[in-house]
Amino acid sequence: MIPFKDDNPTERFPYITIALIVANAIAFLIEMFHPLGQRYIVFEYGAVPSQMMSFQAGALADTFSSMFLHGGLFHIGGNMLYLWIFGNNIEDKLGHMGFLLFYLICGVVAAYSHALAAPGSIIPMIGASGAVSGVLGAYLLLYPFAKVHTLIFFGFFVQVVRLPAIIVIGFWAIIQLLNGIISKDLVGQGGVAWFAHIGGFLFGLLVIWILTLNRRRNWS
Repeated sequence: MIPFKDDNPTERFPYITIALIVANAIAFLIEMFHPLGQRYIVFEYGAVPSQMMSFQAGALADTFSSMFLHGGLFHIGGNMLYLWIFGNNIEDKLGHMGFLLFYLICGVVAAYSHALAAPGSIIPMIGASGAVSGVLGAYLLLYPFAKVHTLIFFGFFVQVVRLPAIIVIGFWAIIQLLNGIISKDLVGQGGVAWFAHIGGFLFGLLVIWILTLNRRRNWS
């Protein structure tokens, strides 16, 4: 199941969403062509759980920089696709600066969710997945029935269907949770940071739920 666009128009031009995608692309190019290699960039600017949990100098800065680093084309491609599909609507709802703040905080919360699950790990975590997961959580709560154009694979056949966001994002969330449970004994040994995805997603849900609740109280 691969979403590629939604039927959810916006009123604001998504400057921040586009800027984040461009920033991630530039960072990825720097990784690929840095004279010391991608490994150097990852270990220099990735978020290391053991350093985060011991509040070492520079750990918070690395948490922010890690959101713009990726391990390969599929990694950055998937994250930026989801950000492009769902980010513009959240930016439209929160405003440009509100969305940027929301995105970055989701990324930090996601990184610490992973660090809490693997506090002694010295393997750097990279990727926008945690921040994007927060965007997905926000979208699910705000637009559960918005139609999302999705590629469904049936063996060698591909079908394009329009599914409600609650199904597309709900399926994604279940996959993250199941993988997190299955790999809980391997956290901190490399691979996908499933708990970062889960933490970012839940935080995005929580923030939007609180904002929506406060707005309803102000209206009453």
